[in-house]
Amino acid sequence: MDLRPHIEKFARRLAEVEAALSAPDAFANAQRAQELAREHARLKELVATGAAYKKILTDLADNRALLKTEAAESELAVLAKEEIARLEVEEKKLALQVQFGLVPPDPTDSRNTIVEIRAGAGGGESALFAADLYRMYCRYAEARRWKVETLDSSPSDLGGFKEIIFQVNGTDVFKRMKYESGVHRVQRVPATEAQGRIHTSTATVAVLPEAQEVDVEIRPDDIEISVCRASGKGGQGVNTTDSAVRIFHKPSGLEVRCADERSQQKNKATAMTVLRSRLLEAKIAEENAKYAAHRKQQVGTGERNEKIRTYNFPQNRVTDHRIEVTLYNLANFINGDLDELIDPLMNHDLVEKLAALAL
Repeated sequence: MDLRPHIEKFARRLAEVEAALSAPDAFANAQRAQELAREHARLKELVATGAAYKKILTDLADNRALLKTEAAESELAVLAKEEIARLEVEEKKLALQVQFGLVPPDPTDSRNTIVEIRAGAGGGESALFAADLYRMYCRYAEARRWKVETLDSSPSDLGGFKEIIFQVNGTDVFKRMKYESGVHRVQRVPATEAQGRIHTSTATVAVLPEAQEVDVEIRPDDIEISVCRASGKGGQGVNTTDSAVRIFHKPSGLEVRCADERSQQKNKATAMTVLRSRLLEAKIAEENAKYAAHRKQQVGTGERNEKIRTYNFPQNRVTDHRIEVTLYNLANFINGDLDELIDPLMNHDLVEKLAALAL
């Protein structure tokens, strides 16, 4: 596949975007300016990668030509062979990066993100695991300089969470966090286990791109809003006023509750944000299901297992079942060092999308 025409196309589009950003009215529309700025950053990186790729092609051609003119055992021939081997590895790496640029970026990748963690099978231990996942994501967010804001939570008796919902704001949050959606399984000896037996528990993680008003329409007639007194820990201002808000969306049957703020209006605004994001996720999931069914029909890909990842504490092991990658550094991973799995997941996703484009 000759990638040079695509590299030239990236360069032309980069020039167009730079011209648009230089226009006097470039920042009159803030949202459009942000979109152009993100596209500019993406194209600039692609053009730089493309330039490196073309140089590699030239160097490969020069070394192969040299190899033809030299005796097989000469010092120059040996050096040329070594250089060709090195350049071929680099050429494949850069070619893949350029091909990734052919995949249209997901418009939700740059969105802020709402994460919902719920305890699953395993009783009190699953609630403790949900709290561990929450701390893991908070540490990951801190390392990437993202901001975390708790929207709602339901603590368990043992100090974990039956459910916790929080928002993560920052650069490329959804782009990286979306691979965390699914069932997470933990294998370890619970603190309450007297005989030292290993238990298996689960927690579910839902990662939703923050929806904008233009993404989904919520009509006033489609929702029922009720207020009530918050319960649990939260200070007397939260617990003695009717500040908690529940919103029921009649068409979908979705219900959202928010009680973390003292202000009823703030809780209502937050609950609407969560509802809008859940509706957007349902909309995206419907489109993805159509895409997956279409691709399965063409290439015979089976459905993925519901369980996406296993955390085995006795063996210090974490396994991602979607890409069959196992790491033996669970202690670091659970402390927020997630990129060792998120990066391969992103690459795997791009390879699948490239395959779909080829079809």
